[in-house]
Amino acid sequence: MENTSAVSLEANEVSGASQEASPTTWMCVLCGWVYDEEQGDPSGGVPAGTRWADVPDTWVCPDCGVGKSEFIMMQV
Repeated sequence: MENTSAVSLEANEVSGASQEASPTTWMCVLCGWVYDEEQGDPSGGVPAGTRWADVPDTWVCPDCGVGKSEFIMMQV
């Protein structure tokens, strides 16, 4: 029984990791500008492929200037 539980736990951990690996998009609630992790914001100093969690806290929306706290994750 223990082996089955361990395998099940490992499978859940793997599936959770793969869900985290898929790029997401984030939308500014004030102006609607969209941050796409695949594209980044090169003009704002954030290279393509940068995950939202890795975007610096000092980064601001290029259209309206609000911070990361004013963005919501968009469902794909």
